Amino acid sequence: MDPIALHHAMLLQHHALKLQQDSMIMLTMLKMRRKKYTKKKYWVVPWLRERQRDHYGQYTSLMKELRLGDEASYRNYLRMPPEMFDELLTRVGPRIEKMDTNYRRAIETGVKLTATLRHLATGIDYPSLSYDFRVSRHTIATFIPLVCKAIVDEYKNEVIPCPTSAAEWKAIADEFERRWNVPHAIGALDGKHVAIRKPASSGSLYYNYKKFCSIVLLALVDANAKFLWIDVGGLGHQSDAQIFNASELHECIVDGSVHLPAAEPMTNDDVDVPFFILGDDAFALKPYLMKPYTRRGLTKEETICNYRISRGRRVVENAFGILSSRFRCLLTTLQQNPDNCRLIVEACVCLHNIMRMRYPALQNADMDMEDLEHNIIPGEWRNSGDLQDLAYHLGRNRDNAEGKKVRDYIKNYFNSPVGSVPWQEKMVTAKHRVF
Repeated sequence: MDPIALHHAMLLQHHALKLQQDSMIMLTMLKMRRKKYTKKKYWVVPWLRERQRDHYGQYTSLMKELRLGDEASYRNYLRMPPEMFDELLTRVGPRIEKMDTNYRRAIETGVKLTATLRHLATGIDYPSLSYDFRVSRHTIATFIPLVCKAIVDEYKNEVIPCPTSAAEWKAIADEFERRWNVPHAIGALDGKHVAIRKPASSGSLYYNYKKFCSIVLLALVDANAKFLWIDVGGLGHQSDAQIFNASELHECIVDGSVHLPAAEPMTNDDVDVPFFILGDDAFALKPYLMKPYTRRGLTKEETICNYRISRGRRVVENAFGILSSRFRCLLTTLQQNPDNCRLIVEACVCLHNIMRMRYPALQNADMDMEDLEHNIIPGEWRNSGDLQDLAYHLGRNRDNAEGKKVRDYIKNYFNSPVGSVPWQEKMVTAKHRVF
């Protein structure tokens, strides 16, 4: 036989043997993996199915009992009054409702909403919720993000409407002046870490200087501790300034599309001053963003200016404090993926704003107050823990000359007869300093 033909025949024989061996290996593996089919004993485990009875599960038993006999405990259970729960169920219910099938009944919208609110209020884990509401933990893990998304979709544009006209911004500034004696302030800005479980293959993206993984909630707050604008897209390693400089709000302020009011004189004055956000040293001083002087070698006038700015800015600390003390899941380490964690944070902010708009008296007791001499009475939220602050960014994001000029003028205004308040000198002494 021709040597070349013999060689080709041997190759074909080798390939055929190799294919046969591969087929035998695949057949063996399939046999090993094949499991004998066993019919499921239950489509729904009986003890889970019992939630549909009136006396089983917290939704059908405990909630009814609290609503009828102890409304204060009901409010503590869900962090809201019954009327607000009814509103949520009416408006959010259609978004989370599912149809019954031939195999099982859909979970009631009330159970989904209650379990979600209970998780937000306490941070309780899914297995515990499973026993409380007689719903499998896998089902709970599926519907909690969906309920949070439904709350955000239904309410966000209504209750977190960032102002877009000069008249809206001026109304906020008027309230800051009335409540906190800071004219031209259009909001207080700050950011906080929300701890999350380290996402897979994320490296150090979410790892912050406090040595845990987090996402960042950056927020602008009005004079009544209501959130005007939020950004929950920040990663744990980023600073306040980095997130703000990359945000849509900063972009709109710079290009004018957010329509801040034109500069005008402050009360009883005759020099035009721009409207501005109140921040801390994490942000760069700009004409549209004021912060206190650095606390080294301060003059008396600078100390008074710091007190006045910090007094107005304290409202954002209270907003974060009330938010985290009411929705204590934010004080735990969220176990969901980052996108679902952001949904949870946004839902908490929406619910906070609804409470501030509908039932402000229920939260006022948690806020810092001032006595008749303007000494601070710490709010209840300070006893419940708080979210972690962000690190300062010490790069090129520094103050500019125009911002310094505006702040110096505001300092002079606060120390003038037309801009001062009667108690400010007493409050900046070493005994009474509060900032």
